[in-house]
Amino acid sequence: MPRRRVVIDHVSVGVSDLARSREFYRHALTPLGFAELGPWRDGAEEATFGLEEADDFAVSTAYATGAPVHVAFAADRREQVDAFYSAALEAGGRDNGPPGLRPEYSDGYYSAFVLDPDGHNIEAVHHGR
Repeated sequence: MPRRRVVIDHVSVGVSDLARSREFYRHALTPLGFAELGPWRDGAEEATFGLEEADDFAVSTAYATGAPVHVAFAADRREQVDAFYSAALEAGGRDNGPPGLRPEYSDGYYSAFVLDPDGHNIEAVHHGR
C-alpha cells in the first residue's frame, strides 16, 4: 500500500461538556496509542489528544456543537479497532457500526464507528489485511 501523506495538521471539535468529552476520548483513544496531552495554550477551554509528539485532535467548548462531525482515527492493527470500539462503548459512546470489513469503502478497510456524547461520528480504521 502506498505511503499516505498527512493532509490535515489538526482538528478541533466543539463539545458541550468538556469534562464528559475529555473522559470519553481519554478512554476511547487509549487503544489507538493516543493520550491526553493537555491544552494547546494556557487558559484554553480544550483538551488535546494524540501521540507523544503530535497533539493532533482536540475537543473544545470554545466552538459550538452544531452539526455532528465525522473524525476517523488511524489504527495500526484490526485489534486496535476492536479495542477502540469496546473502550468507546464502555466510556458512554453509542454504537454506530461495529468492527468489521467495509469493502464498499476499499479492499481491506476495517473499521468501527461510535457516536460520542455530543453525537459526533467517531471512527477507528485500519487499512490492510
